[in-house]
Amino acid sequence: MRRIWAILLSAVFLYFFFTVYVPTLPEFGMFDMYRRVSFDYISKSTTKEYSPVEFKKSSNLEEGSANVVTSIVVNYRSFDTLGEVTVLFTAALGVGLLASYKKRRIEFENHNVLSTATGIVLPIILLFGAYIFIHGHLTPGGGFPGGTIIGLGVLLLILGRADFRVFEVAKYTEGVAGAGYVLVGLAGIALAGTFLANFLPTGTVGYLFSAGVVPIVYTLIGFKVGAELSNIISEMREG
Repeated sequence: MRRIWAILLSAVFLYFFFTVYVPTLPEFGMFDMYRRVSFDYISKSTTKEYSPVEFKKSSNLEEGSANVVTSIVVNYRSFDTLGEVTVLFTAALGVGLLASYKKRRIEFENHNVLSTATGIVLPIILLFGAYIFIHGHLTPGGGFPGGTIIGLGVLLLILGRADFRVFEVAKYTEGVAGAGYVLVGLAGIALAGTFLANFLPTGTVGYLFSAGVVPIVYTLIGFKVGAELSNIISEMREG
């Protein structure tokens, strides 16, 4: 009976989400650029005559990102982002060391309603998290919020299912994503002379394949943050 109620409530939520809320959103990429606070900053022209940037028309811009925050934190100050990832890694390492000092596993009872609802919404959570970091150069978002959403999905699994474990693949994913981030930075040195330099073509602003290395960096950060937070949650439960 609980599963039936969980399925009915989820179905009602999804119905209103897709039929009432989604139709109110503007078509992707069709938002008026003149209404954006970032409009005057995207062109970044201080020495030439002012020329507006047109969504899905302007190409070969300095960094090609439609999100100015992304332009700053993942392009011009990408080295700072590497430091933030290092801080998160240090925090995860500290949690792991404290958890291994004195084992006291936290036990949860199986919650049928939560477990059933998790099975329904978890794919949506993971898809939304991936969307956030893949489109970080086009819309508000990026690697850290996208990875955090994925980590919250794992937390939901742990709360709903007592037998759930974070597999070793999460630790490997964290290591591979972190190494990939460093390799992109080294490629910047080799090809452009600067660590984490944007050495790929920036394309046309507004398209998925634009902004050079920024989408690659955000995707790597998203996987790393998601795996790292999942490991932190697992270590806290086990310890």
